[in-house]
Amino acid sequence: MHTTRIRTVAGTVVAAALAVGGVLVAAPAANAADVTGPAFWADGELYRTVGTPTDFSGTGAPASSFQPLYAFPADTQANVTPSAPGDPGFRGGRWAITEVLLPNGYGAALASGDLDDDGVLDSADELWAAADAGDLVVGEITRYFECPVIPVPRGGR
Repeated sequence: MHTTRIRTVAGTVVAAALAVGGVLVAAPAANAADVTGPAFWADGELYRTVGTPTDFSGTGAPASSFQPLYAFPADTQANVTPSAPGDPGFRGGRWAITEVLLPNGYGAALASGDLDDDGVLDSADELWAAADAGDLVVGEITRYFECPVIPVPRGGR
């Protein structure tokens, strides 16, 4: 079980398109309703999703009904979330897109956070290890939305 810690950096703003880019642009899709390629990691497992046009930003939905989806900068890696279906804290695919900043570069974050040496930050524990080392900063929530969670078949991408 992973504990979700909430950290923010006041005044940090990155375009929602960049933050969401890692979620749905992980693989090309013919239209927004197609299944994506690998989009995010949870507990070392890779998941994909279906692009949906939902946006719950500004609707007044309680923040507790969403879980963080840590959006890595484009061209680094798939995003990370602290829980997946069946885990405590899973919110049914309701996401709070939370930007990730890499002040020392992706290589530094990987060096300090890749606890299992598999070449990717693929869990919340690894994300927070890189953050604790100062190589990753969790920024602000940029958007709230919903999309399904679909496991990537083993050996598939």
